[in-house]
Amino acid sequence: MTVFEASTGSGETPPADAVAPRDSSADAPTSVARLNATIRDFVARWNTVWVEGEITSWNVRGGNIFARLKDTRSDAQISIRVWSSVRPRIPGDLAVGDHVVAAVKADYFVKAGDFSFAVSAMKHVGLGDQLEKLEKLRLQLRQEGLFDPARKKRLPFLPHVIGLITSEKSDAEKDVHRNAELRWPQVRFRTEYAAVQGDRCVPETLAALARLDADPDVDVIVIARGGGDPQTLLGFSDERLVRAVAAASTPIVSAIGHENDHPLLDDVADLRASTPTDAAKRVVPDVSEQRALIAQLRSRATTRLTQRLSHDIAQLEQLRSRPSLRSPDPIIESRSQDVWLLLSRGRDTIRRQHDAAGRATSELRASLRALSPAATLSRGYAIAHLDGGVILRDAADAPAGSGLTITVDRGSIAARSEGEIEEAPVPRSG
Repeated sequence: MTVFEASTGSGETPPADAVAPRDSSADAPTSVARLNATIRDFVARWNTVWVEGEITSWNVRGGNIFARLKDTRSDAQISIRVWSSVRPRIPGDLAVGDHVVAAVKADYFVKAGDFSFAVSAMKHVGLGDQLEKLEKLRLQLRQEGLFDPARKKRLPFLPHVIGLITSEKSDAEKDVHRNAELRWPQVRFRTEYAAVQGDRCVPETLAALARLDADPDVDVIVIARGGGDPQTLLGFSDERLVRAVAAASTPIVSAIGHENDHPLLDDVADLRASTPTDAAKRVVPDVSEQRALIAQLRSRATTRLTQRLSHDIAQLEQLRSRPSLRSPDPIIESRSQDVWLLLSRGRDTIRRQHDAAGRATSELRASLRALSPAATLSRGYAIAHLDGGVILRDAADAPAGSGLTITVDRGSIAARSEGEIEEAPVPRSG
């Protein structure tokens, strides 16, 4: 502590450092240093207090944080300092716009005459338990597969009607309409208004989602709102809304807050857009880009077709230049003589084979005729048959009175056996 000592004689004006602020006058003023030291000593006796407010500025310099807190119901503000030694004890995601409570102690800098508060602790208002519950719910939904990329539906290339869920007359609605119409002027919207924070947020959003999902003309649904602190975005992490989005048959785009905002709706939606403007750019194509792409494709197709035609014409000209196509008559005439010779040779070969086959057939016919029983009969022989067509081979089989059929060269005659004839002995030559 600075010590101020009086060193004046009787009847002399004391130096400014020797005059306490409460004893100062126009003739005996106090010094700035004495005034600041008095203020510092007075402020140092204040205890630490907990204060609630909204962060309006947040600057990091040299490891320390210099920020300002604004009252949530008025324009009153205070300056706060978070020293580097305290930073590890406060949440690392604090940012401008966050609603917080902080433990602060008044601090007055004598040299600069600045009044501020040193922060010893800080946390989000009411978000501790809620954030813990959200993380548990996030883990549960992930385990159920609701965040699986495989279940996410693809957005249509050019939707006929875009369903939009947002608050009425909001900047998010204007951003989506303006940017989508700039990219594709003929785009059509069906907008359902709903509260985007507070107790009405979840039921109104669920009702709007059900109406749009049931409309067969709506090809994609965008749920959009501007940024905000985590407290105001809690409705878009509600389990009822998250499960309804997962069960919807229409592709859904989440466009909640800014890039750093991350409600559960972002994880379950078929597409997460960083902002409402980004959502508008991703649900409809850019007409100028599509026209440029069509022109490029037409140019490429024309080039490929021209190259193909040129190649085919060159091949055709090459084929036409060959002797076989340029003058085919000599080739045909030379081949016709070969055909005539082959035809004549074939006819001679067939004729010789036919004659040889005829002779072989005649020989076989003669051999067959010679071996045939009919040929034997023609030489004067006869065949005797018993009743029933059995050929008589033994005279003993035809006793006297047996009926016989005698077959000769020309016809058959009926006869009756007189019995077996004794064979006369054959005379022997002397």
